[in-house]
Amino acid sequence: MSNITTSQTIGPFPHEAWAWAVELTSRVDSSAPQVKISGAILDGDGVPINDAWAEAWVPGSVAAEASHAIPGYRRVPTNEEGGFTFSLSLPQAPAGKPVAYVTVFARGLIKHQFTAIFLEDDPALAQSALLEQVPANRRDTLIARKQPDGSYQWDIHMQGARETVFFDYT
Repeated sequence: MSNITTSQTIGPFPHEAWAWAVELTSRVDSSAPQVKISGAILDGDGVPINDAWAEAWVPGSVAAEASHAIPGYRRVPTNEEGGFTFSLSLPQAPAGKPVAYVTVFARGLIKHQFTAIFLEDDPALAQSALLEQVPANRRDTLIARKQPDGSYQWDIHMQGARETVFFDYT
């Protein structure tokens, strides 16, 4: 009997293995307002990870994205600069809730990592029950910064002094 678990299947080639998968972010049909969040996935030395994948789940978006095969779900590969972009629906005012929960898959990971994105201009950010569980000096790793064009910037640091907060998922 093999001792390999499902968590060991991320392996060194997830980018190639999932290249066939549907890119679920290029077009979003939503009855709710939308935001665009771009960033990069970086390793502990700040080097872009060009073969990672990120998945986002948008809470409460089922009705707003009823025409989608999987409402509220996004899966994007990183590009050569480690970059990614999510187009997300905002079906309701986030009021201290993440706009999306994100899973990161990348070479070198034994297990995928879970995190969340908050928008910096959420007026209820200071009352977020999830952010209260994070040490104050690390909360900014979960907050997307608004850009002059109205989009948001949020980088994912896999390790190091600026490591993004990752959550246990049980």
